[in-house]
Amino acid sequence: MTDDLGKLLKAYEGRPSAVSGVGRDPVNAPMIRHWCEAMGDTNPAYAGPDAIAPPAMLQAWTMGGLSGHEGRARAYDELLGLLDGAGYTSVVATDCEQEYLRPLRPGDEITFDAVIESVSEKKTTKLGTGYFVTTRMDIRVGADLAGTHRFRILKYAPERRPDQQQLPSRPRPVVNRDNAGFWEGVRQRRLLIQRCTGCSTPRHPWLPGCNACGCLDWDTVEAIGEGTVYSYVVMHHPPFPAFDPPYAVGLIELTEGVRIIGNVVGVPYDKVRIGLPVRLEFQEYDEELVLPVWRAEEEVV
Repeated sequence: MTDDLGKLLKAYEGRPSAVSGVGRDPVNAPMIRHWCEAMGDTNPAYAGPDAIAPPAMLQAWTMGGLSGHEGRARAYDELLGLLDGAGYTSVVATDCEQEYLRPLRPGDEITFDAVIESVSEKKTTKLGTGYFVTTRMDIRVGADLAGTHRFRILKYAPERRPDQQQLPSRPRPVVNRDNAGFWEGVRQRRLLIQRCTGCSTPRHPWLPGCNACGCLDWDTVEAIGEGTVYSYVVMHHPPFPAFDPPYAVGLIELTEGVRIIGNVVGVPYDKVRIGLPVRLEFQEYDEELVLPVWRAEEEVV
């Protein structure tokens, strides 16, 4: 069978995805320090007057943040748009490769260019059928090539078995030592709010210490489950197999004086409004996952 989409995608090979990009900040000691602290890297080469940047930070100096880069080219977005339009709406990063040619030092100004290096033929994987897209970014300091970064993603359509009627499992919340008590409460159908024992200030999300007085001691109070919509968004995109857009996600202001995020149910997504009274419910998504949601308490016309 002729892969007409594949032929269209192949035409993007060699086209730029970024042209004359400029790093948002010079290589700098604070970012190096934050990186090393996060990674637990105590190599002395990354500190002091003769410090260099950890080589693995190569991509970090090219990141554009939420506002992106002025040098971004249209070709990459067009390519992804073709895949989305053909039903390959899911994406997963598969691997990256970096080559280091010169150390980066505080004060270095970064420039870069990127190209769509390759688009694979249609591949069938355990996730689904799709295409691997590889981009190559060349990072420079002045005229010197400092390194090369290759990044590969798989854009795919998730496989659905004929007998699979339900949506795939929803992602699980990240449970850690700071918020484990909250999620244990949810499992028991109780919404527990932290309360500082030093100044009685309630807080959410759960934190190891009070952001009002700094006290590390706390207890909990169970929310009565009443609140109002303080703010909200309606999610349309990106599509994700475990969800069924469009749906409303609200920032709910509770009677207890804290705010919590959750789905707003019991009313059409386009009828949600700020100030809407809501009441807590616990919704089971599968045998293991229970989440708090917020049901509208009045009919909205």
